Amino acid sequence: MRTIRIHVDLPLAVGQELPLPAQAGEHVARVLRLEAGDPVTLFNGDGHDYLSLIQAVGKREVTVRVQAAQPVANESPLPLTLAQGVARGEKMDLIVQKATELGVARIVPLLTERSEVKLDAGRAEKRLAHWRAVVASACEQSGRATVPEVSPALPLEAWLKGLADDGALRLALLPEGSQRPGELRFTPAGGLLVVGPEGGLGQRDTAALADARFTGLKLGPRILRTETAGLAALAALQALHGDI
Repeated sequence: MRTIRIHVDLPLAVGQELPLPAQAGEHVARVLRLEAGDPVTLFNGDGHDYLSLIQAVGKREVTVRVQAAQPVANESPLPLTLAQGVARGEKMDLIVQKATELGVARIVPLLTERSEVKLDAGRAEKRLAHWRAVVASACEQSGRATVPEVSPALPLEAWLKGLADDGALRLALLPEGSQRPGELRFTPAGGLLVVGPEGGLGQRDTAALADARFTGLKLGPRILRTETAGLAALAALQALHGDI
């Protein structure tokens, strides 16, 4: 029987009895049709799975009891941040979902010179909540118990100004890049990977990245779409330097 994993944004402890959040409870009761006595696994991003049993399924509430906690050791030894130029609609959802499955540690949506997506304050807040829900769902599926951070969308130059000088390798995926994935040498701080939106990175973007000491990374002779490029780069880096 497959393991049902549910993300809850709540503190969890062995012996605790708690109602599931409304959306999670509805999924358990109406979609999965689980009943009292059925096992579920909860996680809240602290690196543990909390093995639980359903105590009661009501019309408006599902109650569970935490039976045990176990650490989950499936995080990549290569911490990577994907700084992704915001793509349109489902493309961005796909990128966020698959990057999570590939073990990314953090996702930063970027507004760049050629960004086609415009986000006012209200829309930006809704998109952020949506992307975080996509990440949590991808963690449920992939077995991760540490939830990657998704930052609010930022203009590229504002993000660059706030970067810490922590030794992380700074990379920008560029067709004219000089570095190949196999040539890189990472420190324990991991790396930052910038990927442009549908139109790619513009001249102002590349100049700002060069000023911030980013190196151009080249994957191969073909130009990849934005929804392919970052994921291909993450998979290559994880295969060469991480845990794939």
